[in-house]
Amino acid sequence: MKTVLITGANRGIGLEFVKQYLQEGARVLATCRDPQKAKALTALKEMGDLQVAALDVTQPEQVDAAAERWRDQKIDLLLNNAGVYGPRNSFGANDIEADMAAWETVFRVNTMAPLRVALAFQNQVAAAKGTMAFITSKMGSIADNTSGGSIIYRTSKSALNMTVKSLSIDLAPRGISCVLFHPGWVLTDMGGPNALIDVTTSVGGMRAKIDQLTTKDRGKYFNYDGREIPW
Repeated sequence: MKTVLITGANRGIGLEFVKQYLQEGARVLATCRDPQKAKALTALKEMGDLQVAALDVTQPEQVDAAAERWRDQKIDLLLNNAGVYGPRNSFGANDIEADMAAWETVFRVNTMAPLRVALAFQNQVAAAKGTMAFITSKMGSIADNTSGGSIIYRTSKSALNMTVKSLSIDLAPRGISCVLFHPGWVLTDMGGPNALIDVTTSVGGMRAKIDQLTTKDRGKYFNYDGREIPW
């Protein structure tokens, strides 16, 4: 049985990953900050082998506790999904000190926390010769930035992209493959009501590509439909 670990699993893309992997028959280890409030997630236990644990990815002791809890699990797929957007209109006429503080917070969640989670669970993923998939954004592509703006979010995802590129090299000797996925502009709380695709389409596309990955794809940056994205 495939074992999948998903962060930020209580809503949106993370919750849909849980649903689809349970439907596939996988064992799912799902984390979120407050499982007691995650009613939609805990209700999915009726679908199959689902374990839910509290995890604020910015808190080192909670990351270590989760890794200890599942230290004997072989994890075939680690999905680093937890993320935030932050202020949408940053570094304009607003309070720059508030923007700077928000920038630090977004970096901790979007860039530093995925690295911490990856390193904490590397032994479990290595035991399965598994994959670490990181949910990034096309907004982190320098080549694709033709509109400017969104400095806080863009830079956090650009930094995540570079982090994962290095991890893909550093963890390859352990048999681990690291890849990046842009989920598309998705109808979620973060994506908003004007988004172009639903979570079912986004997650279904990413899952299809994950199933096709080979070691030659290590360190690559994919759209949800499998197309490679320029850096």
